[in-house]
Amino acid sequence: MKDKEKVGQASSLSPGTDRLEACPTLGNTSGAVQAAATQHQGMNSWWLINSGRQPAAHNMAVDEALLLSMPRWQQPVLRFYGWTEPAATFGYFQKYAEVAQRTPLRPLVRRPTGGGIVPHEADWTYCLSFPAGHFWHELAAVESYQRVHEWIQSAFARLQVATELAPGSRHTAPGACFEGYEKSDVLWHGRKIAGAAQRRNKLGLLIQGSVQPPPVSLARADWEWAMREAAGESWRVDWQEFPGEALLEEQVEALMRGKYSQGEYNQKR
Repeated sequence: MKDKEKVGQASSLSPGTDRLEACPTLGNTSGAVQAAATQHQGMNSWWLINSGRQPAAHNMAVDEALLLSMPRWQQPVLRFYGWTEPAATFGYFQKYAEVAQRTPLRPLVRRPTGGGIVPHEADWTYCLSFPAGHFWHELAAVESYQRVHEWIQSAFARLQVATELAPGSRHTAPGACFEGYEKSDVLWHGRKIAGAAQRRNKLGLLIQGSVQPPPVSLARADWEWAMREAAGESWRVDWQEFPGEALLEEQVEALMRGKYSQGEYNQKR
């Protein structure tokens, strides 16, 4: 994945549209959640979610719901997740007919971020959401792209896997994310193993990333641990379990059924 542009206008997704608006389902945040947010205010506290395997439309809906809810949480969220079946996601600006010709994977789901076609079978997928005003949100797109891949590189180093950041671009098949690479992608023995795409607006910053793990003896759980540890060392992150998944359920369901599972949306270009 890669996207150095802002995607869409600031606001949130109404199901079946491209308009953005604040997430209405979080208006009645419980006292326990408010207390948790208050308790960690002033600390470099980040929320953590491990969603396990989910269908493609559900995964995209959760990622977007997290961006929409950033004004409520006011601190970063890291989400790890996987896929219940082989699928492919593709960038917000891509043409569906061209994507459908380039990959046999189904379903095909349009991401809320830009970039190219990303196959999802055994990849390690994550998303990052930052509220407006956070230092990640203030970075230029090229800077946040490089920063997230330096983080992934550091995590692999903790697991004794040497990687490098691509010094430039090498393009092969157009629109295919992991065929060739872009500047600052994560490379292993010259092959791209990690890319990302992003969406930045008035609500915050969403980064969606995929790691195609190198063929070495390495467990996903170890990589997730290394990601947490690397962030703790670099930015003194205090990881806390995200308290609001239940509060997101209504918005996720609306986005999944009204948008990401609909051919009208996925095939709109």
